[in-house]
Parts: sequence; structure tokens; C-alpha cells
Amino acid sequence: MENKREDRLQRLLHALKKADKIHLNEAAQLLDVSQMTVRRDLNGTASPLILLGGYIVIDPKNSPATHYFVSEQKMRQTAEKRRLGKQAAMLVNDDDLVFFDCGTTTPYIIENIPDERTFTAICYSFNTFLALQDKPNCEVIMCGGKYRASNSIFIPFGKSSSELNNTLPDKAFISAAGVSLEYGVSCFNFDELLMKHQALQCAREKILVVDSSKFGKVRPASIAPLSEFSTLVTDTAPDKSFVDYCRESNVGLIY
Repeated sequence: MENKREDRLQRLLHALKKADKIHLNEAAQLLDVSQMTVRRDLNGTASPLILLGGYIVIDPKNSPATHYFVSEQKMRQTAEKRRLGKQAAMLVNDDDLVFFDCGTTTPYIIENIPDERTFTAICYSFNTFLALQDKPNCEVIMCGGKYRASNSIFIPFGKSSSELNNTLPDKAFISAAGVSLEYGVSCFNFDELLMKHQALQCAREKILVVDSSKFGKVRPASIAPLSEFSTLVTDTAPDKSFVDYCRESNVGLIY
């Protein structure tokens, strides 16, 4: 019984990758159990979820402000992320080897890849892995290392231990929290830089996927100049200065 409860809780956590809350009735339908069973699961020991106003959410104790925020950031710009996820997913072709970065936008890309698409994916984020395992024709390569709960990633112990060293991805989808013409592309978390940089070095097509709220922002950890990317995918047309920069730097712009 306890194993079944843990399985149901994991399925709810998986569903909460794409939404900030799930109604109790919707959760019961998803799990094919009664609402009372869901309530008992949530009230049991060590549940990472709680029920607030009829909605299931991640317990705030399990998502402090220092998290980047798989919990906090996934609630922001969800409509924009859905739109650009559809755009980015169209770039994945049969037989591609694709690197998928961490971040809350990445699951939307994976969700929109057709189930019949046959491809190989390499990732280092637990949330990304959970999304990829739902794709029936995807072979997943998971990079190992030390787990960082704050942004749900695995960090290699050294450059020689990364599976990326032995692969040449056709495409790399890179996420970011800031895009500046002066300071380049950046993110919050320095722990992500090793894998982002390795992916940019070995991938043939480097695709930056960011929603429009990231333009003009500068974050602490530097990823690369915008000109290093072959394609920029976003949800709406950026300011003319970004459009001009992309044209002059031969960066494809998709929105």
C-alpha cells in the first residue's frame, strides 16, 4: 500500500512540473482513485504536497526561496512557455541526438515533440528526464553526478565524467534567465554552467529558448554571447535592437 501511495505522489509531482496547482477532483481522475484516497495520501507522513483551498500544491517547506525554483519559476509566464515550446519542438527531427537543458521551459518543448518522433536525448536535469521518459520513441541518456535539489540537476564531479564528452549532439536546447546585447546570455545558478558550456562546445546547432520576459535582463552566471547561438526561439517578437542584432550576427529568430 505504501508503495502505491508513493507512486501516486510521484505522479502528482510529475504533473506539477507543468502547472502550479492541481484541483483535488482533477488529481483523483488522473490517478483513477477517489478524492478520499488522494486526501489520505497528502495527509500521510513525509508528503511533499499539501491541499490548499481545494488545490494540491507543493508544500512551501519543500520549495524555499533559495530554490531556483523548479517550484517558483514554473508558475511564471506559463502561457508564453507553452507557445515557445511548440515552436522549439518543431526543430527536432527523426534520428536527432538532442541535448536538453534544465529549466522550467524545457518540459514544454518535450511535451510538444510528436510521440511518433524517434530521437535520442541527453539531459542532466531530473525534471527534464521525467518529461523525456513519457516519449515512447525517445532513448534517454542521463548525465550523472552530485544532485542539486535547488534546480533539480546533477553536477558532474569533473569534466571527464560527463557523458557529453562522448557525444556530438545535432542540437542543444539551452535555457536562460537573461538575454542582454551588452552582457550576453545568463542564468541565476553557477552550478548549471559546466553542462551548458559543454553542450555549446559540442553541439552542431545551438538553440536558445527563452520567453520574452528574459530580454534586457542580466543574471549573475554568464552562459555565452548571444552571437554564439545559431537560433533564438521566443514567444513574441523582441525589440528592434534584438532583431537587428540577430540579423547581423546570423542568429536565426523564431517566434
